Amino acid sequence: QLQLVESGGGLVQPGGSLRLTCAVSGSPLDYFIGWFRQAPGKEREGVSCISKSGAGTSSADSVKERFTISRDNAENTVYLQMNSLKPEDTGVYYCAASSSSWVGRYYCSIRAREFGSWGQGTQVTVSS
Repeated sequence: QLQLVESGGGLVQPGGSLRLTCAVSGSPLDYFIGWFRQAPGKEREGVSCISKSGAGTSSADSVKERFTISRDNAENTVYLQMNSLKPEDTGVYYCAASSSSWVGRYYCSIRAREFGSWGQGTQVTVSS
């Protein structure tokens, strides 16, 4: 079982930037990693994912061109760079690791059912 710890959340004005960090312990090189978010009163939604090699990524349409996911396998860390933040980006952000390691090195998904280990979340608030 992997352990994931998020950090980097906070309060930022619209148009600002934040970088979230997900520190992963265990054997993270075998798993793809995703970022999810949940706003008050709304369902959790997938934001971005990155393959175990780092060569494959995918993002939700709502964050494309604004958010960038990356990973440093030497440091067992995954990042989510968030630019041009909007109030609707507000929520608790979670990182998660895939349930299975039997996936291609370029594959990832932002479907929550494909993830088995979750972090505790970090709050992001976009407000003036």
